[in-house]
Parts: sequence; C-alpha cells; structure tokens
Amino acid sequence: MKTYLFDFDGTLVDSMPSYCACMLRILDEYHVAYEADVIKTITPLGLLGTAEYFVELGVPLSVEEIGHLMGEYLLDAYKYHIPAKKNVVETLCTLKEQGASLNILTASPHITLDPCLKRLGLWDLFDNVWSCDDFATTKADTAIYKMAAQRLGQPVGEVLFLDDNLNADKTAKAAGMQVCGVYDNSSAEFAEEIKTVADLYIYDFAELLEKE
Repeated sequence: MKTYLFDFDGTLVDSMPSYCACMLRILDEYHVAYEADVIKTITPLGLLGTAEYFVELGVPLSVEEIGHLMGEYLLDAYKYHIPAKKNVVETLCTLKEQGASLNILTASPHITLDPCLKRLGLWDLFDNVWSCDDFATTKADTAIYKMAAQRLGQPVGEVLFLDDNLNADKTAKAAGMQVCGVYDNSSAEFAEEIKTVADLYIYDFAELLEKE
C-alpha cells in the first residue's frame, strides 16, 4: 500500500491568489503604501510575522487586531471560494480506489483547512488530516516528518511527501522521506531547485497516476 503525505496550500488547493488578496485587502483598506513584491516579502513570515510587518508599514492596528482581520478574511476564502487545483480531486479518488493511504500535513490551521476540504468533497478521502499545530512544531523541523511517519505506522523512507515549497521539500528529504515536488505559480521561480531535491516533480496532479 502506497502512503502519501500531502501539503495543502499550493499543492492540493489553489489558495495563494486568495491568500494574497486577503493580505492586500488589509493594506488597501487602511490606505497603506506597499512595494510591488510585498507578497514575496510576507509569504515566509506566517500570519504573526506578517501582522508585525504590517504594523511597521503603518497599519493603524495592533498585531492582535490585524491577526483577527486576517483570520476573518482567510476563513471566508477557505470556506467559500478557494478551489482544488487541476485534476486533484480525480487523482485522489483514483489513488484511494487503488488502496493508497492519503494523508495531509500542512501549516494551515484546522479552522481553515477542515471546512475547505469538506466543501471540496475531499475530507473523507484522507486517513489523517494534520496541521503542524498537531505536532507542536513546523515543517522546517525534520522531526515533524519522522513523527508523522511514526503515526502512520510506516518507516519514514516509505512515505511519499508532496509539497510545492522548496524548504519543506528539503526538510522532508533530510528527514528521510521520498519527496515529490509540485508546481505552483507562487513558487515557480524555485521549480528547478526543487527538482534537484525531489525524487519526482509534477506540474499536474494527473502525472501522479502515470508515475505509479
């Protein structure tokens, strides 16, 4: 039985456009000027770091207030708008029918993750849906991949991890997992570097079935 461990944002769902829109909405609502590449600046910061950065830019709210706004805007996007990426639903259904174990490990919190999966009809396909919160660490820590494999009852080298993020792919590989890089527009500039780290690389989820 093949065991898969999927990232969520940018891997299973096309969430980066909505994430960017939610972040820029806050800056625009408070008429705060920002550089054209502000999204590239804030993407690695996480919500807390982004809120702190927005205070520095001049948003007239506290970090806590900005964080609350982010949560409100993002929850709406995940509950009602964010789509699955091309061929994700069909591919996951086929893998499930073939007897694969499908699992998620993401930095996204359950408050946005779970309703999005349920709306897209994907929730019941997964054996485990994990946020980094469930492990009290991040995907920048090799330990999280080892703990996930342990919970899956598999040697770490028998799990295939799929992510569009270069750093996550590097860390999973360092932990001993098999790695499949996934193309996303938001990380396109790192595609070639991800290919040097990963065992596989896909531009479209349908390619997973061809590689089986």
